[in-house]
Amino acid sequence: MLLAADSAAMQGAGPPRMQRAVGHAGVSFRSLDGTTRLERLFQDGCAKIRLPKTLGVDDPQAILINTAGGLTGGDRLATEVNLGADTAACVTTQACERVYRSTGPDATLTNHLRVSAGARLAWLPQETILFDGGRLSRRLDADLEGDAELVAVEAVLFGRMAMGETLRSGLLHDRWRVRRDGRLIFADDLRFEGDIAARMAPQAVMAGRRAMATVLFTGAAPERFLESARSIIGPAGGASAWNGKFLARLVEETGLALRRRLEPLLTLLMGGRSLPKVWQL
Repeated sequence: MLLAADSAAMQGAGPPRMQRAVGHAGVSFRSLDGTTRLERLFQDGCAKIRLPKTLGVDDPQAILINTAGGLTGGDRLATEVNLGADTAACVTTQACERVYRSTGPDATLTNHLRVSAGARLAWLPQETILFDGGRLSRRLDADLEGDAELVAVEAVLFGRMAMGETLRSGLLHDRWRVRRDGRLIFADDLRFEGDIAARMAPQAVMAGRRAMATVLFTGAAPERFLESARSIIGPAGGASAWNGKFLARLVEETGLALRRRLEPLLTLLMGGRSLPKVWQL
C-alpha cells in the first residue's frame, strides 16, 4: 500500500525542481592620496571577483567570474560596482559568458554601476554566447554624478558558430538605463525572441550576421570620436554622437571579426588606455 501511494504521488508530481545558480558580487573603489584603492569587496554564491595587479598607467581592474560555468533557465547573477569621486577602474569578465538551453525560465543578469563625480569607469564584459534555446534577460543600470565618464559594451554571439548551430528558439532581452544626477539620459531595449535566426535575417536588422555589440560612451565631447570610430566600425555598423553621448552598433559574421573591431574602438573611447589582458586573444 505504501509503495502504491508513493508511486501515485510521483506520477502526479510535476517536473523536478532543478538546482539553480545564484550569485551576487560587489566592488567599490575610493581615492586615497590621488590613487584609486579598493574600498569594499563582496561575493556570494557563484559570483566571484578577482583583482589582478596592473602595471604602468593602467586603471585598477576587477575581473568577474561565474564559477557555475555558464547560465541556464532560472539562474540569477547580480553585480554592483561603485566608484568614489576621482577614481578610475575597469571591470571585465574572465571569459565569455555562455547561456545554455532553458527548460522554460529566463536566466537573469542584473548589473548596477554607480560612478561619482570626477571618476571614470570602463564596463567591458567579454562576449555572451547564446545557445539555441537559451533565454537571457539582462539589465544594465548606471547612475552617474556630475562629470563622471562611462565606457560600456555588451556583445552577443548568436549560436555556436564552429558547430554550425542556428538559433531557432530562445530569448535575448537587453535593457540599458543610464542616469546622470538622477535624470535619465539614455535608455535602450533590445529584444529577440522565438526564431532568432529569422528575426536577424532582414537587411535592416543584421542581414543574417551572427555577432553584434552595443557600445556607449558618455562624457565630455563625444563628437571627437565619430570620424575615427566610423572607420573602425565598418559599413555594417553605425555610430552617432549627441548630448554628451556616443553610441555605436556593430554587427559581424563571426565573433572573431567582431572582436577585431571592438578592440580598437574601445581603446579609442578609453583615451588610449590598454584593454584588460583577458581581452587579448
